[in-house]
Amino acid sequence: MSTQPRRIAGIDIGGTFTDLIFYEEGHGGVRIAVAKLPTTTANQADGVLAALAAVDAQPADLDLIIHGTTATTNAVLERRVARAGLITTRGFRDSLELGRRTRPKPYGMTGVFEPLISREYRLEVTERMSAEGTVLTPLIEAEVVAAARRLLELGCESVVIHFLHAYANAAHEQRAAEIVRGIWPNAYITCGAALLSEFREYERGTTASVNAAVQPILDRYVTRLSAALKAAGYTRDLLIMNGNGGTVAASRVVAEAAKTVMSGPASGVMAAAATLAAAGLTNAITYDMGGTSTDVALIHGGVPEVSAELTIDYGLPIHVPMVDVHTVGAGGGSIARLDAAGMLAVGPESAGADPGPICFGRGGTRPTVTDANFVLGRLPPDRLTAVASAVSIADVRAAIEREIAAPLGMSVEAAAAAIITLGNTLMAGAIRSVSLSRGHDPRDFALFAFGGAGPLHAVALAEELGVADVIVPARPGLTNALGCLVADLRQDYVQTINMPLEAVAAARIAEVLGRQAAEGRATNAGHAETVGTRVTHAADMQFRGQTHLIRVALPSAHVTPDEIQTLFEAAYFARFEVRLPEIKAQLVNLTTSVIGARPRVDLAALLDAGKRVGTEAMAQTGVRDVYAGSRWHRAAIYAREALPLGAVISGPAVIEQMDATTVLEPGTRARVDTLGNLRITRGT
Repeated sequence: MSTQPRRIAGIDIGGTFTDLIFYEEGHGGVRIAVAKLPTTTANQADGVLAALAAVDAQPADLDLIIHGTTATTNAVLERRVARAGLITTRGFRDSLELGRRTRPKPYGMTGVFEPLISREYRLEVTERMSAEGTVLTPLIEAEVVAAARRLLELGCESVVIHFLHAYANAAHEQRAAEIVRGIWPNAYITCGAALLSEFREYERGTTASVNAAVQPILDRYVTRLSAALKAAGYTRDLLIMNGNGGTVAASRVVAEAAKTVMSGPASGVMAAAATLAAAGLTNAITYDMGGTSTDVALIHGGVPEVSAELTIDYGLPIHVPMVDVHTVGAGGGSIARLDAAGMLAVGPESAGADPGPICFGRGGTRPTVTDANFVLGRLPPDRLTAVASAVSIADVRAAIEREIAAPLGMSVEAAAAAIITLGNTLMAGAIRSVSLSRGHDPRDFALFAFGGAGPLHAVALAEELGVADVIVPARPGLTNALGCLVADLRQDYVQTINMPLEAVAAARIAEVLGRQAAEGRATNAGHAETVGTRVTHAADMQFRGQTHLIRVALPSAHVTPDEIQTLFEAAYFARFEVRLPEIKAQLVNLTTSVIGARPRVDLAALLDAGKRVGTEAMAQTGVRDVYAGSRWHRAAIYAREALPLGAVISGPAVIEQMDATTVLEPGTRARVDTLGNLRITRGT
């Protein structure tokens, strides 16, 4: 065992704040330092260096930096992407635009959809593969040359090569890529089947188009950050969080840039899973409310749900494995307004980090969810994080009066409470989408609340959903940064088979799964932080004629078709409570996940035990009027870091800390467990 100190930094960059946890493990035990600074939107690398400086962590002394980012997610959502071109099979130029039989709005025939790659940048060449992988029409290489040169003339920075049925035989895609590499001035060349060896031309094409559109953006960002860290003396690995909840070396991340979409939300879910495991819990709904949005996910049996069918925006499915996070545009910075019908609306427009909510004193003038919490006494009036200049409660009340209360004929308190209630309704809908809509009763799960604003709303949300238990971790506003510290290296692979299960030989299944496992092991090999490897296999299945897929966990690579049939029937019945013995099963995809385990992080170090005092009363810092249940209450205020383990507090109360504020509604009780988590129960 190494006797050298181990110093690592987990950094998460959100739309509003950049969060950092510095972890040092050595002869003197474990030391934790934290920072929460406004995100530097012009150059996020500046925020990373500022956060390191805030905890006095010299880059030259660090062994590892793990980084979660929203750069690619925000680029796609805001359509601030690079100009990409597409070279595809003749006759299929418009498949990205035709899509599926869906529409942007659920009611009516209106709505506009614009693919990431506009039609003038989508060019066709002559080639054709069959669904079985045989050549029907040879590739005409001269057309590939002409298409690549034309895309360069049109100003394209990246290019997608996406041919029909390339998942069955990628020879034409691979040859076209060789040709384009001889012409293209950079490495931004995406082959659809190399990124996603899966059937469904539309989904494979959109995934590849997302990859090409964000590659240059991610490359510039990672290059800028790496250069800044190197100039500061950092010479070790830089790991980037992927959306699957694992990490990948920065040197490899750009080639598969689409996999970093949902990087930040995934890190929070991984931190939640680690915290729950340490507390002996297995089932929870994670609820991450930040400044810009709210992300929810399901942890069942201790394992975060992973899906390969994420749709980041209408018409933009990304079919690579990602932690199954559902996002709504309701965060602390979500702007409250009256819509065209004069009805109160909250989000999705956000005040973000600049100018931010009014109470941050950064120039914001439009009331937000955070401002509503501020005027109702749920936030400390004199200790808000990252306030540029003090703003009085009277000023914030005046804005809510002007924008919301007066037009609706309400009191300021009622208007502020309505803003919070509407935000809670949006978030409750997101929670139902990952629980009830998938056959899970939220009452069977705890609500794991984190993010800078999550603990403010968690108890009220639990009341609406019927959830009995709420868990607020020791560092709720820094949970995504913690996720970077605890995440393992992870590689995911998928290969389409798309054959009747009875026609697939066991040897074929073993060959595909074995090859995927070997590739994953090779990718993770040699990383200094890897201390072990775990390999899991699964099959995407359906009954013949169906469109939806059921993912079935496989016990090993050496599994027979009969065993898979039994597992599929059991999984199908568990999901739908229906048996269909008369219909044949179809083996659609074989998937493998290779997880390179990193050394564990001591979560108890987050307690900051040296600041804890003897009793709950000693941790109380004062009292404050807090509005709840249509009236004002006198609430006790506590310092979170001073609460002793085992402390019990009854609501109404407010528990404050540097990175978040927890509100205990009337009729609730919180207990501090041995890991420093707040365990909140209702009706006591």
